[in-house]
Amino acid sequence: MENRGAEELRTYEEINRRIQSGDVVVMTATEFIEYVESYGLEKASKDVDVVTTGTFGAMCSSGAFLNFGHADPPIKMVRCWLNDVPAYAGIAAVDCYIGASCMSETRPFEYGGGHVIEDLVSGKEVELRAEGRVTDCYPRESLETTITLNDINQAMLVNPRNAYERYNAAINSSNRTLYTYLGVLLPNYGNIHYCGAGELSPLYKDMNFETIGIGTRIFLGGGIGYIIGEGTQHNPQNQLGTISVCGNLKQMSSEYLRGATFYRYSTTLYVGVGIPIPIINKRVAATAALKDSEIFTYIIDFGVPSRNRPIVKKVSYAELKSGKVEINNMEVRASPLSSFQYAAKIANTLKEWIEKGKFLLSRPVELIPNYREFKPLIIKKREFVVKDVMTREIVVGRLSDSIKDVARLLTERGIDHLPIVDDENRLIGIVTSWDLAKAIAQDKKDLESIMTKRVITAKENDLIDIVVKRMAEYKISGVPVVDEKNHVIGILTTDDISRKLVGRRLL
Repeated sequence: MENRGAEELRTYEEINRRIQSGDVVVMTATEFIEYVESYGLEKASKDVDVVTTGTFGAMCSSGAFLNFGHADPPIKMVRCWLNDVPAYAGIAAVDCYIGASCMSETRPFEYGGGHVIEDLVSGKEVELRAEGRVTDCYPRESLETTITLNDINQAMLVNPRNAYERYNAAINSSNRTLYTYLGVLLPNYGNIHYCGAGELSPLYKDMNFETIGIGTRIFLGGGIGYIIGEGTQHNPQNQLGTISVCGNLKQMSSEYLRGATFYRYSTTLYVGVGIPIPIINKRVAATAALKDSEIFTYIIDFGVPSRNRPIVKKVSYAELKSGKVEINNMEVRASPLSSFQYAAKIANTLKEWIEKGKFLLSRPVELIPNYREFKPLIIKKREFVVKDVMTREIVVGRLSDSIKDVARLLTERGIDHLPIVDDENRLIGIVTSWDLAKAIAQDKKDLESIMTKRVITAKENDLIDIVVKRMAEYKISGVPVVDEKNHVIGILTTDDISRKLVGRRLL
């Protein structure tokens, strides 16, 4: 794009002079959309100086650098913990980085680095435990004490990836519940979770990155922060741009920094971010005026354990915010993981700061790139998948079979798992040796009453390691292998894995 960042309508200096004189015209992104609808983009771009934005959601790629000062005698920390959450201490003698998603060693999935940051900002005492390497200049080997945010020298929130421009929504086509960074996904397209603030999204309001760059002053965690560069995984050409940010933790508020737990997935930190968008040209005004019905994202199937998860549907934020989305002729409930109430509060707070002259805009010293090649991680070592190991000569049963027939089949073929299929070879259940033992003990007469109907399955290209984890999670020793239409094409058991895979790895 030519002249990206061109200040054709107004300069930063002109905006700041209006802020200082009390003449600046500021609107939240929501107000600006309404103004454009009433008066048109041409007039709105001339009348409005700044559009404020906001988002408040889980941002796992967050954390804080802390400097504790020196104990007497001093220590060179090589390992340290805050409230039993490990922090990275390989920086210098008494510095650490506490990551939001790092979990407590004694309370995993309940408490983590995000909670430590919230506790510090709340003024609470936090237990510090450290181990050191004894040297002549650092004779101490260990320490245990408590600290508060006021006790330490520097505390900088430094987040390498925040405020995604938009975020893929998640759904689950598999027959089991998934626990993910987008929350609990119910089986068989049971629900949709999504993130992002839609028309208030800071980065989507300047989707060409004409005003956002290194040095941009922002609202961060209730205080003032700065953009320090593009975020990791920055992918702006697909509207998946991100930013890295920093700010003084001592000036922030626990209202906008909240530790959180995603059930059976991890801990995280909810972060409030707001960016002022100066209306420097008509292109910026046009993207600032985008509304929920014009901002789209994709619903991705997390039931497929792959980097290239399939897209189930392209959907607007207006549809997501309606609370239901039609998938396969069904209405599926859609729920946000971000807070729209707090996103609006942040945009309004930032507007108030600017109007009162408490917040000046800063011209970035370098704009964030609006194109970035996005590289996947290539695994160069061979990994085994299900089709390398599964048994293809399978024995199946049918609902019309008697329990006695099935028992005879298992005994004659020396197997423990029997998939039950319909007339088109589609999986409808599974019977194991254990099911037969229970049937005898409980005097069951028909196969349907003893078979498992919600069957844990695998696909032939699933990684063996993932399927093994799945079998361990459900405490089962075998899974039918099915194709896309649920036809049984093989079976994978722990015996297959130990006999074929372990032997091959040892060769």
